[in-house]
Amino acid sequence: MPADNEIYTALLYAERHASALRRIAVESQKQAALHRVELWEYLRERAEIHQAQAVVDARAAGVEWSQLAPALAVSAPSAAYNKAKRLRAASLSDARPQQVRLRRTPEAVAAAESRLAKEMAVEQRAQSAAQQRHCLVFPAAQSLVSQRNGLLLDEDAEYWLDEVEAVLPSCDTPTQMISLGRYLGAAVRALRKLEQHTADPVAMTEEARAALAAAASVIPLEG
Repeated sequence: MPADNEIYTALLYAERHASALRRIAVESQKQAALHRVELWEYLRERAEIHQAQAVVDARAAGVEWSQLAPALAVSAPSAAYNKAKRLRAASLSDARPQQVRLRRTPEAVAAAESRLAKEMAVEQRAQSAAQQRHCLVFPAAQSLVSQRNGLLLDEDAEYWLDEVEAVLPSCDTPTQMISLGRYLGAAVRALRKLEQHTADPVAMTEEARAALAAAASVIPLEG
């Protein structure tokens, strides 16, 4: 999708020159008009998202609902509050595009905000836990990667070890730490599955066996 300002300019141009389409096929004229309707709808939704953020910023700066009422083209502070909630619904729906579009009522917005707050709290707890156990996961991952030449690998195990190795050099943020733990767990599970399938140990050296055991010991902590 082009930038919003480019879409706006293109739509104004198409609107001014719509009459030129009358000289070509009717079907092309219909399709062009439909595309314009769709693009104007897209811009309207984007405008609501930006307006919702402007309201949030205004409230954070101390603007009263009575001051926002004329800016939102309503007549009362309560109407400004309700319109702001409806605008908020647009931004919440945009943040969750895979879901059914949020109903534009204050109650629906409040429920969605509560749900998002709970999801964020769960994610924050996961990140905090990942940071706390990073001192165990990181060296275990380093050790397993360093001993990969002493391991029998299938395609699955090799893929996950590649993922572990890729994230190790820049594993600084909570999200990266969570990813490292998940990749390490997937690598160990792939190696254990290969052992069960072949009925032979995948670790061919003492160092590789120790590295795999160390990695496996932190997997339960990864949930």
